[in-house]
Amino acid sequence: MTSDKLNIKFSKAVAFVNDFTEPLPADLLLKLYAYYRIANENFNHPGSSTPLINAFKSNALIQAQNVKPKQAMKLYIALVDKELRNKV
Repeated sequence: MTSDKLNIKFSKAVAFVNDFTEPLPADLLLKLYAYYRIANENFNHPGSSTPLINAFKSNALIQAQNVKPKQAMKLYIALVDKELRNKV
């Protein structure tokens, strides 16, 4: 898949998640969060005002620390396709 096609698919998957109205399981949200942050090469500390939420987000990033940005995009898309698109 070319970079342009990957970027378009990733953007569509992100938009799909942002428009999703059903509640999502916390573990799924944390995986999506980690893949999104890595795909966008945003390695800043989580910005929640709740320390426990920051800890969970940091843990999700640590678990995915060996994932490269393009791989993170592909994993994000695959997760959305597998876990969310079949629920619509």
